[in-house]
Amino acid sequence: MNVEIRVVAATNKDLKQAVKSGNFREDLFFRLNVVSLALPPLRERPDDVVPLAEFFLEQSLREMNKPSRRFTPEAIKAMKMYGWPGNIRELSNAISRAVVLGEDEDITSEYLGFLHAGAEPLLEGENLPYHEALERFSRHILEQALRRTGWSQTKAADLLHLQRTYLSRLLKQKNIQQPPPEK
Repeated sequence: MNVEIRVVAATNKDLKQAVKSGNFREDLFFRLNVVSLALPPLRERPDDVVPLAEFFLEQSLREMNKPSRRFTPEAIKAMKMYGWPGNIRELSNAISRAVVLGEDEDITSEYLGFLHAGAEPLLEGENLPYHEALERFSRHILEQALRRTGWSQTKAADLLHLQRTYLSRLLKQKNIQQPPPEK
C-alpha cells in the first residue's frame, strides 16, 4: 500500500536561525522547506481583515447553527483599526465570541467587546501570566453575558450554553455579583 502525504506547516519563528542555533533539526527543515511564504502579520494587512472576518463569521454561524448575520459599518471600521496582536487566531476567536454573545441580526462592535473605545483591554499590551489572563477573560465573558441579559442568570446560562447551576458556581467562585440598581 502506497501513501502520499503533504505537510503544510506555519511558524512565526526564523527556522534558518533555529537550525544554526541548534534549536531545530536541519534534516527536518529541508524536508519541510519546499515552498516558503512570508506572510506579514494581520495588523500590516488591514484590507485582509474584513474578508477573513466574513469567512470566520460564516464558519461560526454554520458550526453553531445560528441564523445569518452581518457586520455593521462601525464593527468593520473597528476591526480594521485594531492592531490584532494575536493575529488571525485572535480575529477568529473574536468573531466566534460575537456569534455566541450576539442575539441581533447585526454584529456591532459591542459584540466584539474589546475592540470598541473605552473597553478595558483584556490582554493587549499586558504581559499577564497564563492563569491570570484566563481568569480575566472568563470573568469578562461572564459579566458581558450577564449585562446583555439584564443580570438574568438563567438567560446568561442559555446564552453561554452552560447549565444554570454551573454558571451560578462560576459566579460565586469569581465573586461576581449583580451591581446595585442605578438611581
